[in-house]
Amino acid sequence: MSINIIYRNIIRFFILIFLQIFIFNNINVTSFGIIPFVYILYIILSPFETPNWLLLITAFFLGLLIDIFSDTLGLNSSASVLIAFIRPWILNSLSPRDGYEVSTFPRIYYQGLVWFIKYAAILILFHQIAYYFLDAFGFDNLGLTLIKVIIGSFITLSIIVLSQYIVYRK
Repeated sequence: MSINIIYRNIIRFFILIFLQIFIFNNINVTSFGIIPFVYILYIILSPFETPNWLLLITAFFLGLLIDIFSDTLGLNSSASVLIAFIRPWILNSLSPRDGYEVSTFPRIYYQGLVWFIKYAAILILFHQIAYYFLDAFGFDNLGLTLIKVIIGSFITLSIIVLSQYIVYRK
């Protein structure tokens, strides 16, 4: 990884934390209290060459910082570490026959819309399931929790795909 990519990832880390804390945490999409989680875009957009141990550590601190400012007691950090943990398997299962090209990234521009939606949707769905089931801490309100997972996943995926077209243009 070049030093330029490392700087961009550090800047993206802090920008996404800022956006999540000051903008998206203040948006309640429904009366159920569903919040779009755009900070996971950092994990989704991390370069293919990022070592797994580094991604796990940064996912933990990313989630921890969101937890501190959101008062969510480890929900974001545990859900973030989960998707950072399963990301290599998702990337492996979605990889092209010849593998990923060197110096490409998991973005719409490089991999295509269909690939990106599959990849991001799987990670977002796992994040939402972990977050909302840990928040509910049981299966008492299973229907409500599943509604939160589905709506939250759709809204987060929509914002993330839209951000790809706004920020990462050709």
